[in-house]
Amino acid sequence: MRYVDPETGKQVWRTSGTANHTKALKAAAVWEAELREGRYQKRQRMTWEAFRDRYDVDVLDGMKESTAGNYSATLNVFERTVAPQRLADCTTAKLTAFVVALRNQHLSAATIARHLRQLKVAFRWAHRQGLLLTLPQFDRIKQSKGARGRAVSGEEFDRMLAAVPKVVGEAAAESWRFYLRGLDASGLRLAESLVLRWDDAPDAIVVDYSGRHPMLRVDASAEKANTHRTLPMAPEFAELLETVPMDQRRGRVFQPLTKDGQPYAPTRDSIGPVVSAIGEKAGVIVGTRTKVDGDGDPETVNKFASAHDLRRAFGFRWSRRVMPPVLKELMRHTDIGTTMRFYVGVNAQATADELWRAAGSKLGSRGENEPFAKSGQST
Repeated sequence: MRYVDPETGKQVWRTSGTANHTKALKAAAVWEAELREGRYQKRQRMTWEAFRDRYDVDVLDGMKESTAGNYSATLNVFERTVAPQRLADCTTAKLTAFVVALRNQHLSAATIARHLRQLKVAFRWAHRQGLLLTLPQFDRIKQSKGARGRAVSGEEFDRMLAAVPKVVGEAAAESWRFYLRGLDASGLRLAESLVLRWDDAPDAIVVDYSGRHPMLRVDASAEKANTHRTLPMAPEFAELLETVPMDQRRGRVFQPLTKDGQPYAPTRDSIGPVVSAIGEKAGVIVGTRTKVDGDGDPETVNKFASAHDLRRAFGFRWSRRVMPPVLKELMRHTDIGTTMRFYVGVNAQATADELWRAAGSKLGSRGENEPFAKSGQST
């Protein structure tokens, strides 16, 4: 069987799979119908290596370095785990095998979900380019709500500061204490804190003193919202930055050191685990999560304070001080719904405590665990 490809002008040949003339005619009719209706799919021949090369050039080279690194890392993990030879090997069954293998490695649900999100972006791009004809199905990874974490209290934060030398050593302790205080006072996300600079640079968030108040000048490529903007800086963070001598205000604002006194690589994978290790050493438990043990059985383990839990602490403090639209700008949320969901309303009981405490001299007060009287009962 053969037809002329309208794009190349060349004949395309294919066997009918039978020597019977009648059956061959029927096979040709089916193939013709598939071609005319756009249902026919050519055999995919692109190798996995060729796909990686093209994705690097066409997509990753246009991303900021840290984001491109995350996508490359995920593709590397996928490559090591399931060893695809061709791009067409990226099927739903292969993704299922990938997820099972990651679970067997005892990776968290959040880590597995992150890998799947990044694979989904890559495979959708390949599908739009006509390189991957059949897009695999991605199952949603359920994550335990208990693993999300919570705001770190003031007493817990003091314990984390005290635990710093036990994790990073005395020589590097002050650089890490400054970094933790910066996370707590600024509300910066981990990735944002690593690109915060005193001076201009590509993909940077810059400390800007040109206005009436210190501000954060954000390049679109350096921030989650992907928009150029200038944002307010919390006064407490401005005060912390004022402690830095003028002759040291160059390069990155935060430069935590190793035990040998060398700067850490400014990446999530190098900095984030150290913050979590400090939270664990301080015994600051912010939640629990479920993981699979060596025998394949689920077990509940503690989740210790991380960099994002310090951001939560910042958000909760300021949710008591400013209105939601102001908090939205301070937290750099794109949607005020995020602000309302995570930081406004959850403080209702604390607000009620303040109201009753202020009115206590007139209305009387009860112990913390004593319920308010039901209707018809005296107090």
